[in-house]
Amino acid sequence: MIRNIIFDMGNVLLDFDPEAAVRRLPVEPTAQQFIKELLFASPEWVAFDRGDLTEEAVLQRLSARAPAELRDPLRELLHNWHETMIPLPGAKEFLQELKEKGFRLFVLSNASEQFWTYFPREIDVSLFDGVVVSCDVHLLKPDVRIYRHLLDTYSLDPNECLFIDDRADNLQGAEQVGIRGLVFEGDYDAVRKTVRI
Repeated sequence: MIRNIIFDMGNVLLDFDPEAAVRRLPVEPTAQQFIKELLFASPEWVAFDRGDLTEEAVLQRLSARAPAELRDPLRELLHNWHETMIPLPGAKEFLQELKEKGFRLFVLSNASEQFWTYFPREIDVSLFDGVVVSCDVHLLKPDVRIYRHLLDTYSLDPNECLFIDDRADNLQGAEQVGIRGLVFEGDYDAVRKTVRI
């Protein structure tokens, strides 16, 4: 029986849309795309999520690879990209419904230190029985160690857990430690059917 529901954050609870973030920059579309690739496709972004680099360190490294005229927009994007992270339609209501039905709720997210700025702003953290963010434990999904960390930290039985992520590769690590996985495709009703509510 599923008693614990573990949520990825981006594109499961909050809308992660880099395109929306870069469109806010006051530069030409070609420059916007350059900055988007420079930031979100960089090894520094991965290291940021893993907690190995601070925001300032990421900015310094990426600025060295950017034209001088794009360094200010790059700084703006790095600092403010998460302003477009808003709850998916129905996310808040779904979490409340699950809580009222007695499920224990958890977050397991690949995210940087900025998570603690934007996530509590958009979602009531008190709904969750536990939160594990990659930057805090220096591990990234789908590394099996991050799933084991979650299980050990909150004394969870993997057979009673469902992990919901929008990326199938992230489910592989969960399934290796005995946690059932569900690929989220924007449909909370599919989750309701899985947990039979």
